[in-house]
Amino acid sequence: MNDLTGKTAVITGSARGIGRAIALRYAHLGANIVVNYASSGKEAAATVAEMEHLGAEAIAIQADMSVVPDIQRLFTEATERFGQVDIAVANAGVELIGIDFLDITEGQFDRLFAINTRGTFFTLQAAARHVVNGGRIIYVGSSTTTEPVRGEGLYGSSKTAPRYAVQVLAQELADRAVTVNTILPTAIEGAGVFTESDPNHPVRQFVNQPGRIGRRMGTVDDVADAAEYLASGLAAWVSGQSLLISGGALQ
Repeated sequence: MNDLTGKTAVITGSARGIGRAIALRYAHLGANIVVNYASSGKEAAATVAEMEHLGAEAIAIQADMSVVPDIQRLFTEATERFGQVDIAVANAGVELIGIDFLDITEGQFDRLFAINTRGTFFTLQAAARHVVNGGRIIYVGSSTTTEPVRGEGLYGSSKTAPRYAVQVLAQELADRAVTVNTILPTAIEGAGVFTESDPNHPVRQFVNQPGRIGRRMGTVDDVADAAEYLASGLAAWVSGQSLLISGGALQ
């Protein structure tokens, strides 16, 4: 088992879904955890309580990842509380799928790009400024950036720019031995639009096609497995990469 004892991890959007699963995994491995949330205060408190039950030190910090001063405050408060940040996971995002390109509104564009693109960019920047030498930065992107899919033009576009930023940042932080990588999950049970979605949702039919191990949707633990690997010493020489979590399918 990987050991993160004594390390501090900041995970944005970690009150629920994928972020929560990653935070709990790191807590199991001994890390101190900073749970970030925008409006899910009750869920964040419950997540912190669960980590404390495991014996981990954890705090919840409210910060809106579409607001740059909030992003900066998140990392400042995390550093003040735990002394340093070793691992940063840029997970916060919003999802909007199943909308044809011609039907996308300006409001929808602004909302997704404010959080998924602009917010993630400045989260990566803040992480780069605060993470210690030899640290880890992980971006949770989307498999929609690997193959074009009708109805996902806006969402996939908003998640594509940070993938490029990750690759550039990996080069710029190489001299500090900070690794920067992307996780690309496919449709995940219990996250995003699939938290409480229709069992007959067309995307569920899509992921059940041949070519995917088990012909099933991904789980939050599938993503947490990848996050554990990238945060561990096993990935000390892996940087600027995108790890597709799709059960073998291309998207």
